[in-house]
Amino acid sequence: MTQTTADPASPAETTARKSAGHVIVDTLVAHGVERTYVVPGESYLDVLDGLHDSPIATVVCRHEGGAAYMAEADGKMNPVPGVAMVTRGPGAANAHVGLHTSWQDSTPMVLFVGLIPFEHRDKEAFQEFDPHAWFDSGAKRVMVLDHAERASEIVAEAMFAAASGRPGPVVVGLPEDIIRTQIDPTLHPPIPVAHGGMTVNDWKALRDALSAAEKPLFVTGGNDWTHAGAAGLTTWLEEHHLPAAAEWRTEGTVGFNSPSYVGPIGYGRPQATFEMLEETDLLVFVGTVPGDVITNGFLVRQDWAKKNFLVTIDPSLRGRSGPVSYQIVARPDVFVRDLVRIDLPAKQVWKEWTARLRAKQVEFSAPAPMVTDRTPGQAPARMDTLMAHLVAGLPADAMVTFGAGEHTNFAHRYFPTRGYASMISARNGSMGYSVPSAVAASLRYPGRRVVTIAGDGEFLMNGQELATAAQYGATPLVIVMDNQEYGTIRTHQERDYPHRVSGTQLKNPDFALMAQAFGGFGVRVEHEAEIPAALEAALRAIDEEGRFALIHLLVEQRVKAY
Repeated sequence: MTQTTADPASPAETTARKSAGHVIVDTLVAHGVERTYVVPGESYLDVLDGLHDSPIATVVCRHEGGAAYMAEADGKMNPVPGVAMVTRGPGAANAHVGLHTSWQDSTPMVLFVGLIPFEHRDKEAFQEFDPHAWFDSGAKRVMVLDHAERASEIVAEAMFAAASGRPGPVVVGLPEDIIRTQIDPTLHPPIPVAHGGMTVNDWKALRDALSAAEKPLFVTGGNDWTHAGAAGLTTWLEEHHLPAAAEWRTEGTVGFNSPSYVGPIGYGRPQATFEMLEETDLLVFVGTVPGDVITNGFLVRQDWAKKNFLVTIDPSLRGRSGPVSYQIVARPDVFVRDLVRIDLPAKQVWKEWTARLRAKQVEFSAPAPMVTDRTPGQAPARMDTLMAHLVAGLPADAMVTFGAGEHTNFAHRYFPTRGYASMISARNGSMGYSVPSAVAASLRYPGRRVVTIAGDGEFLMNGQELATAAQYGATPLVIVMDNQEYGTIRTHQERDYPHRVSGTQLKNPDFALMAQAFGGFGVRVEHEAEIPAALEAALRAIDEEGRFALIHLLVEQRVKAY
């Protein structure tokens, strides 16, 4: 009898081989990925099968936009890039909003997209699209796994690309037939990410600039920090009586209660922080650059004679506006490591300058006496009243998340962000981010007080992810500020087209009943007198019953944080 050639997938060989989809999962495990946010699709079933027995927690979401937001938020909180998985065509389109957030917020994130089979390509197959054409302008890299044996290598490259340089999103396409192919399961090792650092010339230049300055100001931003780096900078600033402001929606790097923290810089900023950008004689940006929002549309701090030191790992300074006196190519942590070694005596004039700026921030962030001292009456509910009661009982490690809208200014003004990554938000102004980011934060930090502040318009964009919260035991406190309008747009409308309200008004459901339908606690609040009891009941449901809670706060229109 003629002997036949052994089948490539015979039992003798399959014991030493795995499918490319399973190797992808193994590589993610080796890179420290603990959680992935998915909306399932038939296009990447083999990866889902690989996740079945892996230590990675698979969080099934209700919309690809919510999954992408959760992964992006995870990338802000974790040194490992956030990971989302969606299917081809419509699924990929829905996830694009999270990619844009990741791009503009410089957040490390990898989006895996299941694709049509390789052999069906360019035939207008069901849900076919070109990943490069769709994503090349909004991702750091777009890669498609066309050769199964490169599965581990492609994942390692994607994780490296997302985290290296200026962090951002990477898209990996997974043709469904390719990921089923059996391959050698040897894993590609993680690729080290460079952190930069100060040279001797760098620290001498910074030392000399600080020594010559009478009104220096540090501005912290970005997501490329660690708790140790943020704490180290805070200690150094306090020892030298130097001030630090926070880039828009990144408060907490220098803590809210630090004598060096002097306020947020961004849209809707307090006037004091707007003025100090021009008044300071030396700006040191750490982890970010003076971009559109910080400079109020590329208008502030544009004088080429101004002194700006930019500390960022991105040598291209993408998004930078205004003068650059000196660039230090370093991540925040290694910059702080070298900064604290500089022999720099503190000046009395710095102490006075910082104290003046700090006093304005303390005044700005203090709840109004009329809110905290009076007994709430039957007046309409107010957001500042709720914030006064909420802030008074927050633990030191409380976190806040939010998306976009005028409701977010109540967090900017009042929420005590006392450490790095205690404020998770979307700096690209993306609506619908509040609930998904709160779910991700609560899953990342179980037992921690996570608060999200959503507007009524924003909430309904991804509020269905409360089902995900209930399914996986996330316990955020969700505050929905309901003013029956898209408030930010109405403000612009009143400025440019006064008394011609068009396209901004909303009619809303009972959000408290929605929360109850999803399995959480929900309470509707219409008057000030109801706020203390409602807040107490919501926190009790979280702490004693282990479920999320939602406060539906009906407020008057046109009442703002500042």
